[in-house]
Parts: sequence; structure tokens; C-alpha cells
Amino acid sequence: MSVNQQTHTGPPYGQPQPGYQGYQQPAYGGQPLPGVPHAQYGAYNGPVPGYQQPVPPQGTSQAPSTSGTSLSSGHLGYSPFGQGDVQNGIPASTAPMQRPPTSQPFLPGSAPVPVSQTSTFQQYGPPPASVQQLSNHMAGMTIGSTSTSAPPPAGLGYGPPTSVPPVSGSFSATGSGLYTPYTASQGPPPPSVSQGLPLAQPPFSGQPVSTQRIGPSSYPPTTGAPRPPTMPGPPLPGQTAAGPPTSQPNHVSSPPPPPSTLSGPHPGPPMSGLHGPPPPTHPPQPGYQMQQNGSFGQVRGPQPNYGGAYPGTPNYGSQPGPPPPPKRLDPDSIPSPIQVIEDDRSNRGSEPFVTGVRGQVPPLVTTNFLVKDQGNASPRYIRCTSYNIPCTSDMAKQSQVPLAAVIKPLATLPPDETLPYLVDHGESGPVRCNRCKAYMCPFMQFIEGGRRFQCCFCSCVTEVPPHYFQHLDHTGKRVDFYDRPELSLGSYEFLATVDYCKNNKFPSPPAFIFMIDVSYNAVKSGLVRLICEELKSLLDYLPREGNMEESAIRVGFVTYNKVLHFYNVKSSLAQPQMMVVSDVADMFVPLLDGFLVNVNESRTVIVSLLDQIPEMFADTRETETVFGPVIQAGLEALKAAECAGKLFIFHTSLPIAEAPGKLKNRDDKKLINTDKEKTLFQPQTSFYNNLAKDCVAQGCCVDLFLFPNQYLDVATLGIVTYQTGGSIYKYAYFQLETDQDRFLNDLRRDVQKEVGFDAVMRVRTSTGIRATDFFGAFYMSNTTDVEMAGLDCDKTITVEFKHDDKLSEDSGALLQCALLYTSCAGQRRLRIHNLSLNCCTQLADLYRNCETDTLINYLAKYAYRGVLNSPVKTVRDALINQCAQILACYRKNCASPSSAGQLILPECMKLLPVYLNCVLKSDVLQPGPEVTTDDRAYIRQLVTSMDVAETNVFFYPRLLPLTKADVDSDSLPAAIRNSEERLSKGDIYLLENGLNIFVWVGVNVQQGLIQNLFGVSSFSQISSTLNTLPVLENPFSKKVRSIVDMLQVQRSRYMKLIIVKQEDKLEMLFKHFLVEDKSLTGGASYVDFLCHMHKEIRQLLS
Repeated sequence: MSVNQQTHTGPPYGQPQPGYQGYQQPAYGGQPLPGVPHAQYGAYNGPVPGYQQPVPPQGTSQAPSTSGTSLSSGHLGYSPFGQGDVQNGIPASTAPMQRPPTSQPFLPGSAPVPVSQTSTFQQYGPPPASVQQLSNHMAGMTIGSTSTSAPPPAGLGYGPPTSVPPVSGSFSATGSGLYTPYTASQGPPPPSVSQGLPLAQPPFSGQPVSTQRIGPSSYPPTTGAPRPPTMPGPPLPGQTAAGPPTSQPNHVSSPPPPPSTLSGPHPGPPMSGLHGPPPPTHPPQPGYQMQQNGSFGQVRGPQPNYGGAYPGTPNYGSQPGPPPPPKRLDPDSIPSPIQVIEDDRSNRGSEPFVTGVRGQVPPLVTTNFLVKDQGNASPRYIRCTSYNIPCTSDMAKQSQVPLAAVIKPLATLPPDETLPYLVDHGESGPVRCNRCKAYMCPFMQFIEGGRRFQCCFCSCVTEVPPHYFQHLDHTGKRVDFYDRPELSLGSYEFLATVDYCKNNKFPSPPAFIFMIDVSYNAVKSGLVRLICEELKSLLDYLPREGNMEESAIRVGFVTYNKVLHFYNVKSSLAQPQMMVVSDVADMFVPLLDGFLVNVNESRTVIVSLLDQIPEMFADTRETETVFGPVIQAGLEALKAAECAGKLFIFHTSLPIAEAPGKLKNRDDKKLINTDKEKTLFQPQTSFYNNLAKDCVAQGCCVDLFLFPNQYLDVATLGIVTYQTGGSIYKYAYFQLETDQDRFLNDLRRDVQKEVGFDAVMRVRTSTGIRATDFFGAFYMSNTTDVEMAGLDCDKTITVEFKHDDKLSEDSGALLQCALLYTSCAGQRRLRIHNLSLNCCTQLADLYRNCETDTLINYLAKYAYRGVLNSPVKTVRDALINQCAQILACYRKNCASPSSAGQLILPECMKLLPVYLNCVLKSDVLQPGPEVTTDDRAYIRQLVTSMDVAETNVFFYPRLLPLTKADVDSDSLPAAIRNSEERLSKGDIYLLENGLNIFVWVGVNVQQGLIQNLFGVSSFSQISSTLNTLPVLENPFSKKVRSIVDMLQVQRSRYMKLIIVKQEDKLEMLFKHFLVEDKSLTGGASYVDFLCHMHKEIRQLLS
């Protein structure tokens, strides 16, 4: 049967089905929020106009490859697919699906070769004299590629085909190839150079490959003298030869300069080889040496705005010059995140991702793709660190690859994907396994004509209840297979029966309580008035079930400073009534009737109250606040009303007033880098941990909006928010004019988003592995149940699995995540997500099916939890060590033998070093002097519940050249790498990381652009205090504002807009996010860190 065809004749689940009686299609909270599409990253498609790489001229002679073994036809016997056979669909065989084998050699140059066309080839010109003189960086870091020693399994495909060949073959224009890295006048190579690097045959594109070597040339010198694409020999059966070189759109330079070589000590900061804009021409800084007599740096091809100093072909191996300085690794020759993201977009963005096959690696989070559920949960709900897990615990320990899933049970889907169907089995409830209690799912096996089923998790056989019985067809499937979501889909919901409810009674609809700090700071800053004004309109947008006229959620109001004020807003009153509780040591709620009300019934009283609050406290002199009693009051109110709910607390200062939960200022920068640093992340009292436990038991979720002007102790105040599954928002030095938009947008989104209350999640696994560790915002009273007073559509729970037995390749491994929760209308539901993974006995299969973005998400959360109990240095060293072990194991067991001087990275983990370095340099693990203790505690909590798309952009921000944006198209300009040397003084750039958007303006930007974007006539007149872009009627202004709006909509928080002028004081902050560069706090540059990782790997191997 053809892989992409649907095999069934039943209706697809893509749209509401006529034949689905009994499955309502829920729409949570009314319409999907406009502010919450899926990760709709603008297409960074293709090279930026005007940035096509030149096609290599015929004249440049270039060395044939000398690195890496190329795949011989022997290896190719394992792939049943020809070059064009598998793209994005599902393979015809049920063999483990890895990534489709459409990689092409990584070539700077023309457009990508269409997959199935055979191209012509030319012969190599004679190699230049210095070909074999390959230098070894630390005995030569080669980025080339090697074949995996384990034969690839049938059905090979190595996921999103990249333009960089994964194993075997190395990067170069025509296939493999360390080509000569010598600059014209470097003299003879060091003696250690040509250790055992055989001249290899260039590989053909489209080979299954999965490694990347980093070395003196390799990743084709994307800035390197162009080489003629040549290809000895006919293509192998079923393969196309590498034709014209594929493009590498993130290198936006004109004719590229050749790469620098690698040898000698650690390379310092990268020297040149700019991608696009020329380097700043300020006085050379260290590591930016200008070339003197050709003795420094590499030969540079003509760059934009540079005179072509080297017309024609660089003259390799000519006159000997002065002795070479230590050579540096060319930043363009090491794996580029931008390139990997681009390649995945172009290879996997066009086809839907159909989930019918076990163990498929989904497209990257940065790729915009459509999901068709055919039995496994969408990657929007679950992503794994690896989709092919080792069969034994020994193999897992050897590889050190953590086996984890990042689960987002209530994730928002894009409009063109169907929400999970709601299945109602009546009073009997969902069908479950008798022994392990797993829920009915597509992997259960019906036997004995359909009368019993065998559990896919524990193998126990269970009777099918009479009302659920159905006959089987000739293949053993039930005949109603396609009519029942729980038999044919990976994700669905069951209506829960009363047995799934607290105290065996159905829940009441939840309540929202707004608790406003009315101390001096809050009133003086205008915050109290702003909140009251906003709530008047916001209360019309409370979440509601899809078809409901109005929200079932009731609301209540409290204000507080040193004492608490409760308000009776009963609809029968003419005016609201205030009741003051000054005995904060023994908190109680002074009224029951009239505290929690329906918005529409009590509207006039509520509006009157919100008008009066700012006036009532306008002249307050009270500066002290309490905090513990505020949460206790909300909790008591929900207990009295016998419902779950959410507290929205707006708080400004450290609670120092006499009351339970009183705190002292314990901020101490001197503890940084000492063994006591961990105390800064721990709560200073156990009061809040105990309070959190009571809140979870009641289903009381706490969302906290903080407006501090000084230390507030986020590590302690945030504990209740964190353990109840709530969200925390922080607006330091809040000012109405600059922060109002951000706060109001966050508040609107927070009030409106879909939330499940009183939630319990359990993850079941098939025999052989079990869930052992959990990360996220929740509370656990036992080892299996994740309890959350509230779980919203943005929160993830990360689960780590360990082996407790052997797995088999045949049966694979299964996960089932079951979430029991109360909907915003008070309906008790179960949401089920199922996922099947492959299992392997060969390490090569594990390394071929990993997902680096998910791996980094897990490692960051693991490290951020580690700082609670260990010194930060210990945590950092453990991270580096684990990643070195992952890569060393690959090198030792999967890569073909080659010189120790080569750094060989698995294809799907080639970005592990750059992303890991970003985690190590983050504010939690390596704070700069300007980062406050509260900032670190805040970031630590945020990251712990982030999904994979959020951690991806948080650790490696997105940098867009706005001046390259096409004002006539909807697409985003192609992103560039996060390094200062990619910035040009004549351009404007946008950098976003999910919390902030920076607009960086170069000093030489044309006056017309400044006028169009900022409405002022010169660079000096641009105000750095702008927090929104002026609305101007011209195409450039409209385009930039639409880009900013598009990015805001993709993120779960409203990002703060910061204008940065080049050479202004804010530029230091901006540079902190250029994560490929050395950081001011001592964090390594990407180039240096790669060398460091290489050294660590070599130590492990020796």
C-alpha cells in the first residue's frame, strides 16, 4: 500500500464529522485565542534576495576531499528507497522510520538540487600542490562526515534531509573533502598534519549519512574559494549524483573567502569570514586582527563594501611568508543553527506530518507544518529526546542520551487541525485495562473475536464490556475502528464519571479571585487604577466552553496592604460593601454569600466597585504588605464555595509586615560562585511550601503579577505559584507609559487562556521502561501522580524514563499520558495522549533519531533544578561532561575510524555544542553583574515549564535583518547567526528570545530608513526609551510592525520592545544575546566551546 495514502475509507478526522454522534468537538474557552497560534514561525525561506551565493567559476582548482570515508555502494544496499522514494510521508515498510534520506552534500553555491533529478558532473581539476597538507586543529578539527559503522537498518531515512550530508562523505563542494586550508602565505604545514586521512571518493548526495566532522575545511568552507562541482564515477543505483552545489542561505556574503585552518592552541575569537555585512571598521579588537602582509587570517574573497583585494583565484601554496600565527577555526565552517532550521523547513515544511508510523522523528519546532493524527499524539502535545530508544539499560548508560518526553497536554492547536474528540461512554466510563488501568487506545490488541483485549502496556487480558463489544474484520481490527477516536487516534478525551471526581461528586464551575495590592507603591505608580479599568472590560472575556453563551466562572475581589479588604458584590446591592480583616494571623473569609458572583448578574455592582477602589486608597500612606494571608484568604474562599479556581495576585513589595509568611531581605551577591549560592534559589521559609500543598488539595491555582522596585524574593514568593501550576509575571521598575501594554497583554491572555483545574496527570509506559523523574510547575505527593491545581495551554511537564527491563525491537515502547481535569465549565474530563517509539540494539539507530531541541529543553530543566542543591559550577561541569559522553560514545561506536584530531558529530546532534553553550551562558548558570537574584529565580521558574519551541528561541534567540525584509511579502526575512560579526553598521536588526524584542540600529543606517521607521530625521534623534514603534504610513514601517505583531502572537508572553542604538549603553544588554560570541561574564564563544568539547571528548576516548 502506498505510504501517503489513507488506508481507510472512514472519514478523516480533519473536520467535524457527520458520523460522530456523541463526540462533541470542544473548543476551549470559546474561540481559539487570536494570540495563540501554534509555533507559526514565519518562513525564513531560502536565501535573502540579493544574497545568492555565486556559482563556482570553472577556473578555481580545488583539492579533492581528504577527509572522511565516503559511503561505498556496499552500504547502500541497506536502503530500500531510491533517492526520491521517501520524503515526508510514511514509509511503505513498517521498518523503523528514520529521517528520509535526502541529504545532499553541503555546498555553498547554487540552489538545492531537486530531489529526483540526476545532474551532470565535471571532473576534478588537478589538486593544488598543498592538498595533502591538512592541518589538524588540536590535531585538526574536521567537520566532515563519516559513515556509521553499524549498517543502517532497512527503511533508512535520516529525517529532515539537510543540505549537509550526515554520515559518510564530508562537507565540501563536491562531496567530501578537507580542502586545503592554507592561506596564501602560510608556508609549509606543521609536520603532524596529514595523519591517516585517506583521499576519499566524494560521496553522492542522497546517501544515508549521519555524521558531521569538523575540521580544517570541511563544512564546505561556506566562505571559501568556490570550487567546481565535480563528481567522479557514475551515480550508484537509486541515487542521484550531487549536482550543482546546494545553497546555503544563511551565508549572505558575496564570493566567499576560504576558511581559516584549525591547528595550534584554542582558536581565539573568530577573525573573519563574515556572512553578510562587513565587519565593523572600528579599531581592531583582540581577535579581529586585520590582515598584515597576508600573514594573518584567511584569504578573504571580495565582501560587500570591500574592495576586492584578491582578484581571481586565491593562489594556494605560493611564496612562503612569515611563520603562521595560531590558526583559528572559521565560524562559517562549524554547524550553523540557521542552516539546520532552513533545511528542515525546506525539506519538511510542505508535507503534512502523518502520525501513523511508530517512531517517526517530527519536523523541528521551528518548521511550520500540519499534523494528521493517525494513531500517535501530535508533536504539539509530546516531543521526545529520541524516537528510537535503546533496548537495554546498559546501552542507555553507555550512550548517556537521556530518555525524556516533553508533554504539553492542553497545547493549543492551529486552526486547521482538529481538537481532540470528546468521547462519552455513559455511566460505565472509559474502558481500561484491569491490571495497569491504562485507557483504551489504538495499540490495544483485540482477541477471541473481539470479546477480550490484551493490554499493550502490561499484556494483561481484560473482558470487553458488553456495551463496548464489536466484531473484528479479517485483519483483527474492530469494524468500528474508524468510528471510535480511542481506537484510531493518538489524542482524544473521555467524559469522566463521578468516580473520577473528588468526594464522588461532580465539581462546581471554577472561580477567579482578583487580589490587588493597594499599598503606597501600587497606588502611586498608577497600577491600581490601571488594573481596575482593565478588569471592567476583561471580565467579559472569561474562558467558556465552546457553545456556551457566557462563562460559568464566578469572580470575587480582594484588596490588601497590611490588612485585607473583602467586597460583597451581590447583585441585589445598590453599592458594593467592604469588610476588613485585620487579624491576618488567623485568616478567615468574612462573607460567603455575595463574595463569588456571576459577572453578568452583578455587573453594575462590580463596575461601581472598580471605580471606587482607586479613589478609596488614593491617599494611602501604607507602604508595608502581607502576602501569605492573601493566598490563605483566596484558598479559604474557594474551600467555602466548594470549587476549584485561580487567584490573580498583583503584588509590589517584599512582605515585611507582621503576618504568617513574613520575609526578610536576604539578597546577597557575595554568595555568587560560592557553595552557598544555592540558598538564593531556595525559599527562605517552609511556610509557602506547606501553603502550596493545601492549595493543590483544593484546586487553588495562583497566578502572580509582580511589580518590584527592589528585591522581592521571587524564589520564596514564587513557590506557591510554581507548585500549583500557576504563572508568574514580573515587571521590574514598572512605569505606566513604558510597561502598560506588556502588562495588559499578559493579563488579558492569562485570564482568557484555556485552563484545566484540579488536574492529575499520570504517564504509563509499556513493560521495560518507567517514568522516574518529572520537571515542571506542579506538586507530587507520591512517585507517580503529577498534581496541579491548574494546568494551562502553555505549560509543559517533562518526564524522564529509565529502563527496568529489556525492550524488544519488535514491540517497541509505548507511552500513555492521561490527564484528569475539570474544564472551565466544571466538566470532569480525561485527556489521553498516546505515543509509540522504536527500540534499537544498535547505538547508530539511537543517534539517528534524536531531537536536539528536546534534548536541550530537558538538559536545561535538569540543570536549573540542580542549582537548588549543588554549586552552580558543579551543575555546569556535569552538563559539559554528559554531553561530552554522549558525543564520545557516538564517536567511538558509530563513526568510522579516523584521526583523533577530527571532531565528529552525529547529524541530528550537530547543534548540541552550540545550544549547550547557550544554556551554560544563561543568567541562571552564569550571571553577569547586572542580573539580580530575583531575575535568576524568575528565569529558573519560567524555563522549568517551557515547551521546546520556547526554550529553542530563549537559548538561541532569533536575529532578523529588518532592512532585508521584502515589504511586499508576508514572509519574514531569513534569520542570521547570533554573532556581532554578522551585523552591519548600515542595517537594522530585530532579535527576539520570547521575553524581549530588541531592535538594533546601526550607526550608518540610511536616513530614509530611519525616517520611515522612527519618524525622525537622523540616528541621533532616535529615542532609546521608545517601547513601541510609531505607526507611520509607509511600506517599511508597516512591514516591521507586522513582523513584531507576528512574533508577539507566536509567544506565550508579550515581549518587551527595546530600541538599541549601536554604541549606546543599551548595546551591552543586546550583546548578551549574541550567544555565539564570547560573553562579558566569561562565557565561551561558540568556536572556543566547540574546541573545548573536542578536548573533553578526546580525553574520554583516550
